[in-house]
Amino acid sequence: MIVVTGGLGFIGSNIIKKLNMGGRFDIVIVDDFSDGKLVENVNDLVVSDFIEIKDLPDFLHQNKQNIEVIFHQGAVSDTTCWDGRLVMERNYHFSKKLVDICVQYEITFVYASSASVYGTGNIFRETPECEMPVNLYAYSKLLFDQYVRNAGLLNNARTKIFGLRYFNVYGPRERMKKHMSSPVFKLSQQILDTGIGKLFGGYLDYDAGEQMRDFIYVDDIVDVNLWFWKNNVNNGIYNVGTGTPVSFNELGSAVIHQLRSLGLKEGKLEYIEFPKQLEGFYQSYTKADIQNLRLNGYTADFIDIKEGVRRYLSDSKRGFNLN
Repeated sequence: MIVVTGGLGFIGSNIIKKLNMGGRFDIVIVDDFSDGKLVENVNDLVVSDFIEIKDLPDFLHQNKQNIEVIFHQGAVSDTTCWDGRLVMERNYHFSKKLVDICVQYEITFVYASSASVYGTGNIFRETPECEMPVNLYAYSKLLFDQYVRNAGLLNNARTKIFGLRYFNVYGPRERMKKHMSSPVFKLSQQILDTGIGKLFGGYLDYDAGEQMRDFIYVDDIVDVNLWFWKNNVNNGIYNVGTGTPVSFNELGSAVIHQLRSLGLKEGKLEYIEFPKQLEGFYQSYTKADIQNLRLNGYTADFIDIKEGVRRYLSDSKRGFNLN
């Protein structure tokens, strides 16, 4: 049996899709279903059960001998949320409960951390001196990483535990993330609606649209999750990005090119003034240091931005109206 927390969400539903493709249907979705529209993400998938978040600890105790792995993707992921009690309960305290149960019963635990823990720095290595979160979401993710480290869980030879620091993920099934959706989704939707995709103007040392992010396609994120589960890899916290940053201008050009190949006749980019409220809180540059991932045996190539955008805008679960 496989448990996927946040199974109604973006990455969780894509993990379930890939598991289904591999013939696995004994999958338990864990989520709160507070937004019934999220059924859109899973209405083409096959699972065996649905569990409310609050009921998961009891479920794990009762089914401990049957559970192979937990893919812990569920979280309050809104970086603009400042409800400290909610964020810490979901992202930190609940995660602690899950990992402690996994250690108790030797259940493999693969969880989503975040590249946001690095804050506005320019070195993205999985070491404490590089970590300086600038929002509550990022802090909650770092706090759980610290718990896993400091409690010695990564040294537990009997339980496989992997924290995956995702960089900027994009791809099908993200439409329900709304304002937290990727720049790929937002630009595509803007261009389809108005013919104009809007990018931030210059900020600090970056010219208009030249801010750079490490964008990674969701299929790569899924493949890395499954690889950690299936292989004998050292416990640890790992960056998961391409290692190749792309400017927003390059991203926008890839989106426009693909939309035109699908029949869109117009489309251009314009720049808006950099928002005051983001000053000091914005990652103008990210680049995953994936040396740790490579040294531990992950050799697959990552999908580049042009191919990723092509696949995304051609997918039936992209969430765009291109007809």
